[in-house]
Amino acid sequence: MKEGSTIGFIGLGNMGRPMTTRLSGAGHRLLLLDLDRTLTESLAKELGQKAAASLEALGAACDVVITMLPDGKTVRRVLLGEAGDGTGAVAGSLRKGAVVIDMSSSSPVGTRELGSLLAKMDIRLVDAPVSGGVRRAVDGTLAIMVGGDPATIEAVQPVFAPMGKPMVAGRLGAGHAIKALNNYVSAAGLLAACEAVRAGARFGLEPATIVDIINASTGVNNSTLVKMKPFVLSGSYADGFGLALMAKDLRTALEVADATGMQTALADTVVRVWNDAEQKLGATKDVSVHHTAIDRYLGLLDGN
Repeated sequence: MKEGSTIGFIGLGNMGRPMTTRLSGAGHRLLLLDLDRTLTESLAKELGQKAAASLEALGAACDVVITMLPDGKTVRRVLLGEAGDGTGAVAGSLRKGAVVIDMSSSSPVGTRELGSLLAKMDIRLVDAPVSGGVRRAVDGTLAIMVGGDPATIEAVQPVFAPMGKPMVAGRLGAGHAIKALNNYVSAAGLLAACEAVRAGARFGLEPATIVDIINASTGVNNSTLVKMKPFVLSGSYADGFGLALMAKDLRTALEVADATGMQTALADTVVRVWNDAEQKLGATKDVSVHHTAIDRYLGLLDGN
């Protein structure tokens, strides 16, 4: 990455906004774009950066482009356009040798297909999804799971540095694969924690006491430590990682396992539960925090 290069950042939602703030604070020159034009222009003004007029304009001005979008299909459409050849999209105007960093939670299979298509246009792709949520995006302490060509990854290290800790997972698609698998482990732990607390409460135990004892014992996990008391037991709601997004990531994790021919009895069950929760609760604002949503879903099942 050349010194003084402009970084294009597409997707300025809950995660994209603090990530661009970190990049801007580190002195990077940014060109911002979001489907919400008002948001794009207001954030650009706030950060002292520029708003891109279009996808093509962003591509023409940038050496590195970051996508932080809902899914891989959206990433592909933004980069290649409806025709799939870059017309009216970012890739059609990117210079040869430019780098695209997809920090969305995309399908690893789709990522490898996209990488092959971009390579034919002499554009390099790195997948670098993140974990840690909005709080760690604000702090610049995200876990960044990176897949791609080692030389390309090394070249964009200055881009990762303000946002968190990059960890190289392997070749292209590896970052998206481990992100989905990580979210599967997280979702399974949350489901187990919520079920345990509900079972204990119905047996007559105090929910907060259940969580305290689990956290001092072998059942401790991320959900029991940071989610159960402040979010689930309190019943609070806030903007965050949505139920639909988690369900989508779990389906991706199952896709990774299925691609290997592996039998996944537990994953099948976890994915079924989250898919059912999404269908019953929907992906609306009131279930935008997935850890509270899954507890509400379990409440529907036991009549509470």
